[in-house]
Amino acid sequence: MTARRRLTPAARRAELLDVGARLFAAKPYDEVLMEDIADEAGVSRALLYRYFPTKPGLFAAVYRQAADNLLSQARFESGASIPDQISAALEAHFDYFAAHRNTVLAANRTLAGDRGVQAVIDDELTVLRERVLDAARLPDEVRGVVSAIVLSWLTFVRTLCVEWLTTGSVTREQLHDICLGALLGALRDVVEL
Repeated sequence: MTARRRLTPAARRAELLDVGARLFAAKPYDEVLMEDIADEAGVSRALLYRYFPTKPGLFAAVYRQAADNLLSQARFESGASIPDQISAALEAHFDYFAAHRNTVLAANRTLAGDRGVQAVIDDELTVLRERVLDAARLPDEVRGVVSAIVLSWLTFVRTLCVEWLTTGSVTREQLHDICLGALLGALRDVVEL
């Protein structure tokens, strides 16, 4: 255990999240122990449990932070085409997924039924769907159907990414082309992007 330092509660929480993120990315979820996180952060287990009473709770907080960071990179700008912006957002997600394979697999497999983790995933999908819809400036008569298609597509992308991380059955380039092509194909008869 490293030497203990006095930190503000916000700084301590941020440090624990950083240590948790690093360990969850480095090892499968089941191999990360709360005492390892406490030791790495230089705090007692009791202090760690005061901030995060459960391992799934800590993981959900780590995953929320990651989702917020990804959402900050997946902003839609008015100058580029919608397909180009979606392509860039896909690449940001693929970069994160590749660099944090264990974290992504834990969220989508090991903790798939966890309410806290599912809330993070649902919130991220909602924000991404709204950004696509707002950027596309759709007429009211097609917004509902496009919203349903985009949400279904986001679920498809997440599922295919987990398959990519698990089996490597598609290359990253194929993953990108399949994901972008699936959305454009699904929207082809509804709206032109």
